[in-house]
Amino acid sequence: MSPLDQARALLAEFPVVDGHNDLPWALRQQVRYDLGARDIATDQSAHLHTDLARLRAGGVGAQYWSVYVRSDLPGAVTATLEQIDCVRQLIDRHPSDLRAALTAADMEAARAEGRIASLMGAEGGHSIDNSLATLRGLYALGVRYMTLTHNDNIAWADSATDVPAVGGLTAFGREVVREMNREGMLVDLSHVAATTMRDALDTTSAPVIFSHSSARAVCDHPRNIPDDVLERLPANGGVAMVTFVPKFVLQAAVDWTAAADDNMRANGFHHLDTTPEGMKVHRVFEESHPRPVATVSTVADHLDHMREVAGIDHLGVGGDYDGTAFTPDGLDDVSGYPNLIAELYGRGWSKPDLAKLTWQNAVRVLGAAEDVARDLQARRAPSNATLEQLDG
Repeated sequence: MSPLDQARALLAEFPVVDGHNDLPWALRQQVRYDLGARDIATDQSAHLHTDLARLRAGGVGAQYWSVYVRSDLPGAVTATLEQIDCVRQLIDRHPSDLRAALTAADMEAARAEGRIASLMGAEGGHSIDNSLATLRGLYALGVRYMTLTHNDNIAWADSATDVPAVGGLTAFGREVVREMNREGMLVDLSHVAATTMRDALDTTSAPVIFSHSSARAVCDHPRNIPDDVLERLPANGGVAMVTFVPKFVLQAAVDWTAAADDNMRANGFHHLDTTPEGMKVHRVFEESHPRPVATVSTVADHLDHMREVAGIDHLGVGGDYDGTAFTPDGLDDVSGYPNLIAELYGRGWSKPDLAKLTWQNAVRVLGAAEDVARDLQARRAPSNATLEQLDG
């Protein structure tokens, strides 16, 4: 059996839990949530990285749909609620393929039914507007992780890609982490500064995740995870989910991306704009500035390193599809996961190792967060602390 056939056989048994897909934001940007205009039951390869047929071809068995909104968007809480509504509409439109999932048991039930477990993750603490009650409200609506920051600092936490302001987490930021533990919401440390990662690990009583981050030792980008943080995952029980974004996995792409982002801004676009108009500007830039191309092997190099530092029990996958303008060769869209698994088979990864990477670790970490929450809820009331009370 070829490595690719082996990969497909493994994924039929232990499908991918993908930690981060920005389809809801792409649907907002492209068609303002007109799900008929971007019907994922049909081929959307001209517009999106994601549709149902390609999810099936990729062996995806569970997807954390990001309910991301930009941190500079007025009314972030309302926009986050619209993103949640989008995910609910997607699940309702495609009940034979998608199943809402709130727990690890729900994920296993979806796998048994042959449906794709659909979970939600909020990307950025700006989505709670400094309110623990709003955090609990998002959990009640089905959000099962929150990335503490996105690209910009917030009042209580430093981002990886902003100028340090508070030195990691403030007192209120640590209270956010504790309240997430109490709810059973996973603390996601992608996008946050290394100081924030360390503060969160010092504070949390539940395993953390990195929903879409790679290894800083392999590609020196601040969005990636330093080795000293990876080394703490075994004691914490958490999972680092490797991402595919070329500018985070390929060193040569880092400088190119900085120039491409400057070009986008010079042409009046947000640097993360992936609308057809924005992509046209990118393509024109690329014609005169050839883009360094990452490959499946590039991503596998990160996983090899992360496995060496953190151990096989603490790895997962978070592609960031429909949230990036560019993807590696062989991982062009959500159908590409078998290529990565085949590459890892070729590097000597065993079936038990790969089953942990694709399915078992991610399911375990959500179940562990649920266990911690049950214990904390028996001992502690919800927190009503405010930013002003704790941070002055």
